[in-house]
Amino acid sequence: MHVSLSPFRLSGSRRPVAFAAVAAVLVTFGLGIPLARSAEAAGPRQACPWMDTSKTADQRANLLLKASTLDQELRWLDEQAANNPTRTTFPGGFFGGGATYPVQVDCTPKVVYTDGPDYVRGTAGVTIFPDQIGLAATFDEQLAYDKGVAQADEAFRSGKNVILGPGVSASRTALSGRTPEYLGEDSLLSGNMAAATVNGMQKGNANQPVMAVIKHYIANEQELDRQTSSSNLDGRTLRETYNLPFKILIDKSNPGGVMCSYNQVNGVYGCENPILNNVLKGDTGFQGFVTSDFGAVHSTAPSLAAGLDQELNAPKFYTPANIGAAIDNGSVTRAQIDEAAFRVVRAYIAHGLFDHPLPAVPSTSSSTDAHKALAAQIASESSVLLKNDKNVLPLTASTKRIAIIGPTASNTPTNGVSAGTVCQQAAGPFGGGGNACPTPVAPLDAITARAAQAGASVTFDNGADATSAAATAAAADVAIVFGYSKQGEFADRTTLDLDNNGDTLIAAVAAANPRTVAILETGTATPMPWLADVKSVVEAWYPGEQQGTAIARLLYGDDNFVGRLPMTFPKSLADTPTNSPQQYPGTFANGSTTRPTGSTEIRQVNFSEGLLVGYKWYAAKNIAPLFPFGHGLSYTGFAYNNLKVTAKTNGKKPVDVRFLVTNTGPKPGTETAQVYLTLPSTTGEPKRLVGYAKVSPKVGRGDKVTLTIDPQSPDLPLSYYDTASHAWTIAPGTYTVEVGPSAATATLTGTFSVG
Repeated sequence: MHVSLSPFRLSGSRRPVAFAAVAAVLVTFGLGIPLARSAEAAGPRQACPWMDTSKTADQRANLLLKASTLDQELRWLDEQAANNPTRTTFPGGFFGGGATYPVQVDCTPKVVYTDGPDYVRGTAGVTIFPDQIGLAATFDEQLAYDKGVAQADEAFRSGKNVILGPGVSASRTALSGRTPEYLGEDSLLSGNMAAATVNGMQKGNANQPVMAVIKHYIANEQELDRQTSSSNLDGRTLRETYNLPFKILIDKSNPGGVMCSYNQVNGVYGCENPILNNVLKGDTGFQGFVTSDFGAVHSTAPSLAAGLDQELNAPKFYTPANIGAAIDNGSVTRAQIDEAAFRVVRAYIAHGLFDHPLPAVPSTSSSTDAHKALAAQIASESSVLLKNDKNVLPLTASTKRIAIIGPTASNTPTNGVSAGTVCQQAAGPFGGGGNACPTPVAPLDAITARAAQAGASVTFDNGADATSAAATAAAADVAIVFGYSKQGEFADRTTLDLDNNGDTLIAAVAAANPRTVAILETGTATPMPWLADVKSVVEAWYPGEQQGTAIARLLYGDDNFVGRLPMTFPKSLADTPTNSPQQYPGTFANGSTTRPTGSTEIRQVNFSEGLLVGYKWYAAKNIAPLFPFGHGLSYTGFAYNNLKVTAKTNGKKPVDVRFLVTNTGPKPGTETAQVYLTLPSTTGEPKRLVGYAKVSPKVGRGDKVTLTIDPQSPDLPLSYYDTASHAWTIAPGTYTVEVGPSAATATLTGTFSVG
């Protein structure tokens, strides 16, 4: 079952705060005069009318700001000042700055931000969930919702009530360091999964409210020179590829905040780019506030004018001194300040942060058995069976000798690499800091325990020497070899090959044992030069702290594989959409991809592939990938039949796509049926995913599936963005429907027309 993602709307509309004349007289910029404290006996509603929960969030925000001095209002424009109401002095951080403010007015909460695209980072005692690319591989919005509930519960009890996450991107290049933090290459899938996660975070714990800040807006597609590069793209590509997942998740989940990105967009920094007002707050209808990434602000007046509401972390550009100077020279108006402060305060109130204080003593052990079980379930359902020749998997009672090979299988480090390495996912030693994960459930331990139940024995080789590993493999009935690659924030990968000669190791093991299973723990695609020589391949991503539990159950068939690829796996980098230096990594004025020594020149990254990102590129260019988007095998088989498509629509009424999915194999299993749509050729649009459904028909039986293509839904499945009219447009003509198990497999085809 999928979670309902009906949007939650803030009440009312924003109007500039009307300050009383007497309040204006009392305010002297730079010398804010706090209001006199009201008697405690009057109670919070009388003393602090903005705490009256019978009023709307708009009304409460206006009341609070009306009772604030200008300097107190300015506190909301800086994260540190806003979230420490009784603190007055804030030293500059890594990027300089610093400021002094008056104490905030009464009854304002302590708000604490935490990074958390995948788990509650930097906090002891939390659950290390699988990475986000793995979550996307489940294609399961209920699972994403449940994970959001669990993550928010752990955040609140750990003393954090704003989570910086989840994140979405287009996975434009598989080399991007932060690919594991995002939800794949498709706008519909990533938007839906992010929306479900946000709904879980913001609605799943009524008495422990946590607000989500989604990121990174926008076209933030590489780590290399992320603060000194410009993503150059046309308006149609911006709307259809990079803004669309944000539009979907904002409409379906109403996140409290959006974080703007480091990079420039067409020569203007993301946190002072007019698209914040024009596209995000304007056309997309985002009602929350925009905060910056850490150190992503480059100005005061241009940022405020463009729609940046809050500076993250230490104050630098949004200090009283800088904003005061901007007011004095006329580059900043009080209306802009009022608007920014109002958006921040309204979001905090609307999402319950004012009404449910954080625990006085934060927990240092907020993980629970239920959360660990959820992490194991996600690890299982995110793992993708890419290949399974001759049904080598699942392992059976006839398999008596099992060889486990590779450093990430064990908790004992080999040259600093262990199961904990992939447990930390896209943080920790992969870049970016975060939680250590010293004792995950190691695959070696879990497989050994499960093998003992089946009367089998396990031998282990850490893979440090390929010759030794091959000898261990040769003596076994089946060899299970682990390969890995590391990536994360601050750096892109330079290759898609496995780390530490992993491809050589797998090839050596496969040469020694014809029944070799390769388990890949990566955050992105990998080309697999040894693919023809192994019998089975499992993509496990970065599977978190319960990795061993999930992998052992899958190998023995206790769980069936249900994961599907949320990104295309290319045969080589040369096949990818960003295969020229101008597209990635981008070039400088001298034409080189190498930054001139000592230069701060902006790297120009041209998104010339336009709409052809991910599977759309491979389909349009007729390039066969190694494994297509949506691909994933099962221990059973499925057949598709009886397609029926609504014959005609006026472009406003929904189109129903009906078909039958039958379990033709020997075991229960789950299929992710996918529906793709190609618009009339006059639009120049590549085919797109417009729907998917997870079905579990009984053996030998079929389930009827109906997927509705609603022209009015947030993903606008029938529309393209017309740059001439600056509007989403539905073209008349014939639309082609493809139904199947992946983007490259059209098991059923049909058409309908728009008159």
